[in-house]
Amino acid sequence: MIRPGLTLALWLAIVVLVVLNDIVGDTWIAATLSVRAVEWYKVLVPLPYLVLMAIIHARRTAGPRWFEAALLAALLWPSSTVLADFLYVRLTYDEDPASFLDRFAFWWGAPYPLLVLGLFAAPLLAGMAFARR
Repeated sequence: MIRPGLTLALWLAIVVLVVLNDIVGDTWIAATLSVRAVEWYKVLVPLPYLVLMAIIHARRTAGPRWFEAALLAALLWPSSTVLADFLYVRLTYDEDPASFLDRFAFWWGAPYPLLVLGLFAAPLLAGMAFARR
């Protein structure tokens, strides 16, 4: 069953965690670690929480239309979380869009695409796992 309200509520929880994690990473963690370590911190800490949200979503939307619900979450969560993260960086640090896009530079080891990929894949994989039961 497709539940857009649930998808939106779980997305809001993810966004709040990602932005709060960025705040902690940019203030307290950045004072003690290197820039690359802080970027990895900002990506790796939200991933277990993201998996938990995907499992909650899959359990609540299990049924004959699980794929549509999982696809809605898989398309909504990455794009809107990246937008919210960009707005946080833009409003807090007045960072230009070009420097924000440097976060996606996987060729120099930027881990941010891993978070975006996780946001896309987690609802689909969790939905598939619960649909097989």
